Amino acid sequence: MFRPGIPLPGTHAEEGQPRPVEDARQPTAAERVRTLAQSSVSALLTIPGAAQAGADPAAGIPEARAVTPGGDVIVLVAADSVEARVCAYAQDDDLAAVMEITDVAPVSVPHRVRGRAWIAGWLTPVRGDERAACARLLAEAAPSAPVAGTSRQMLRLEVGEAYVDDLWGAEEVEPDAFADATRDPLAAHEAELLQHLAAAHAEQVRALCACQGWERSAPLALDRFGLRVRGWNAAGACADTRFDFAEPVSSVAGLRHAMHSLFTRGG
Repeated sequence: MFRPGIPLPGTHAEEGQPRPVEDARQPTAAERVRTLAQSSVSALLTIPGAAQAGADPAAGIPEARAVTPGGDVIVLVAADSVEARVCAYAQDDDLAAVMEITDVAPVSVPHRVRGRAWIAGWLTPVRGDERAACARLLAEAAPSAPVAGTSRQMLRLEVGEAYVDDLWGAEEVEPDAFADATRDPLAAHEAELLQHLAAAHAEQVRALCACQGWERSAPLALDRFGLRVRGWNAAGACADTRFDFAEPVSSVAGLRHAMHSLFTRGG
């Protein structure tokens, strides 16, 4: 059963957003949640059970986050934040928490919210010998985050369940699947790559979609399997189309070859 803050299956990411593209190769739901968990997009951490630990319900924005090899999510918060104080007060009690991650397109398109993921579980402070390893993970994920010192607190979210509602559809994710998944290899560069495509290759992207009859189009999402483009007309009606790469790519270098092939063959 889903915990507070996680929507029931069937609620879509944004009202009016185009329906998922069918018959395209796609990352699994676990990979999509893992990719968002290890991204820098906006996240909100909520502790519905804070009142049981002697505080008002808490909600805050982590300064950084990372995922351990075992599939726990490490978040960095201010040491004087409500989240940190509640965790310290609760000690080893199970403290239910939900992290909501919102993915917004890095280019200008209608309905810019591409999806949301919810990760629910139990929150505890990172203690003892685990602190050094978790600090390294956070430093790798967010090099500018103030991990060192006493002004920040590392918290561990042990994943109990997860859910994603995005461009591919809505699906539940089990903890083991989340732990075994890896993030998309292009995720760290996706925003920059999409902005480059929109600015420097707009005509080529438009040519890919020539048969759609759209007035405008823009690259919307990119992963190892392909490129998604959103198009719209003067009335604001929009739709998505998907262009699969000949083979999945694993690096930016491989993406250059895949995009060249895509533009050459015209989709």
